[in-house]
Amino acid sequence: MSTATEGGSAAALAVEQNGINVIHESERKGAPRDLFWPWAAANISVFGIAYGAFLLYFGVSFWQALIVGAIGIAVSFFFVGVIALAGKRGSAPTLVLSRAIFGVDGNRVPSILSWVLTVGWETVLVSLAVLATSTVLGALGFDAGVGTQVVALVVVAALVIGAGVMGFDLIMRLQKWITIATGVLTVVYVVLVLPQIDLGAVLALPVAEAGAVIGGLMFMLTGFGLGWVNAAADYSRYLPRSASSRGVVGWTTFGASWAPALLLLVGLLLAGSSTTLLDAIGADPVGALSTILPTWFLVPFAIVAVLGFVGGAVLDIYSSGLSLLAAGLKLPRAAAVGIDGALMVLGTIFVVFVAQDFFGPFQGFLITLGVPIAAWAGMFIADIILRKQPYADAELYDRRGRYGAVRWESIVLLVVGTAIGWGFVSNAFYGDAFLWQGYFLGLTPGFEGANLGVLISLLIGFVGYLLLGRAAVRRQEALGATAPVA
Repeated sequence: MSTATEGGSAAALAVEQNGINVIHESERKGAPRDLFWPWAAANISVFGIAYGAFLLYFGVSFWQALIVGAIGIAVSFFFVGVIALAGKRGSAPTLVLSRAIFGVDGNRVPSILSWVLTVGWETVLVSLAVLATSTVLGALGFDAGVGTQVVALVVVAALVIGAGVMGFDLIMRLQKWITIATGVLTVVYVVLVLPQIDLGAVLALPVAEAGAVIGGLMFMLTGFGLGWVNAAADYSRYLPRSASSRGVVGWTTFGASWAPALLLLVGLLLAGSSTTLLDAIGADPVGALSTILPTWFLVPFAIVAVLGFVGGAVLDIYSSGLSLLAAGLKLPRAAAVGIDGALMVLGTIFVVFVAQDFFGPFQGFLITLGVPIAAWAGMFIADIILRKQPYADAELYDRRGRYGAVRWESIVLLVVGTAIGWGFVSNAFYGDAFLWQGYFLGLTPGFEGANLGVLISLLIGFVGYLLLGRAAVRRQEALGATAPVA
């Protein structure tokens, strides 16, 4: 992509003019391997170490946690890789290509869901970056109060919003350097904390029953790849349509999953070695992980933590802007990013300076959104399997075209998958606002905490669309291919 084209430096310093339009043939560039960098940078955060503790909270053993963690990471990011194929085929953002499934107007429903989810995640990541800076500076003896947090918020928000406004070329370059810097510093972190590992304690963790194991798997699916499926095609849409499909899936999956898998292993070894650290990570992940470091590495640790959060937030804010435009907002892409950035800053101010108990309820909110996103992802993957011809580019923007205004069978399938999925999700421990969920849990005794609703929703979307969408895809493709944007 921009890293492989002449004039890339100049392009990276110019504001991207493309929005939700199909990318012109003259602008398509790069190779599937370039997808490694954005997905690696977005998922290499040391926060991935904390997921080892989060997984052990389900009461699973080390080996159970390692297996379900590896499966959850690999499978969920494989979904991201498959959906990235649509970007290469259609050269448009994810939530524009989704119009082939829901219709031009009907697709506003998943577009709004995607927008809310990505704005939520970017708010969480920037909040964690601000809190990480404050925690580390406090450990070094500096003022960690409001003034420091305000400065940290200004710097981090400026980086994230600035990259989002500049757009694709700058993001691709920035993510490469974030990956390299964060990767090196993370390796140093791991080497420094190795003496803290007690293999005897780790291997002595008791084996859990099936319900807890499945609950851990659902948590990993939701916490990793299913949080990114709605952005998958946004970074492959600049590729030439002749690019290798296997390469798109492979490099996306590998780039996104290798770091979380390694960091999860480290997290399991550390959290399984010390109940004190295990409990502390739940209350303050970044602060807990800094307590086992020598003082001289606290500043590099702060850098690696903040860069990791920035890498994820940059991809989120770029994709949230595209989702907002796909939902129908008539503004330039950079202006949409500005709106999302303002909401992100307001949300971060609330999290850092106002909220007493935010992350628990907000995690419940994200899982709640994860159920319809899982149904949407299942439908999108099924559509990719069914679709044998290129998208009709111009008709993705024309409600009178082959994709129609609203495909009601897809809307109904999304609603049904979501309604059934929420019935098998248990979020009550995240706050009273989620007590209405879990109305089907009585049908699965012993699996009440497994959050099977995520998997059920995904399967309903996938199988349902294979059955209900096949005829519609055939009708669309029977009209013949149209000339792509050249």
